[in-house]
Amino acid sequence: MIYTAITQGVKVSVEANYEIHLSDPDRLNNIFSYHVLIENVGSAPVKLIRRHWIIVDCLHAQREVEGDGVIGEQPLIDPEQYHEYESWCSLHGEVGKMWGTYLFQNCLTGQEFLVDIPVFHLVTPYKLN
Repeated sequence: MIYTAITQGVKVSVEANYEIHLSDPDRLNNIFSYHVLIENVGSAPVKLIRRHWIIVDCLHAQREVEGDGVIGEQPLIDPEQYHEYESWCSLHGEVGKMWGTYLFQNCLTGQEFLVDIPVFHLVTPYKLN
């Protein structure tokens, strides 16, 4: 399933997958990859400055991840262009979810603004049975 949010001319779509070959559920280690597509549907070039993720695991408390850019990059995205990347997270439990925000800068005005990363669910395939 693809989850999407649009904030101030930036569209963020996320699709998550369970990585069975990297996971070890017997040791409470469930690995999920996620693909993020960030599209500039606005009229000004924008630059992704920072990320802030919230990760909830059904067996552990909520945790947060924050830092510059995404996977070591601070991409500049022109109107009608996009940036995409893949990353991953681990959960102890069989079910979780993630969401957050990106801090962007409008390259014409210098104004910074937050863009929503939609809530997306992380569910191991064996939990669905």
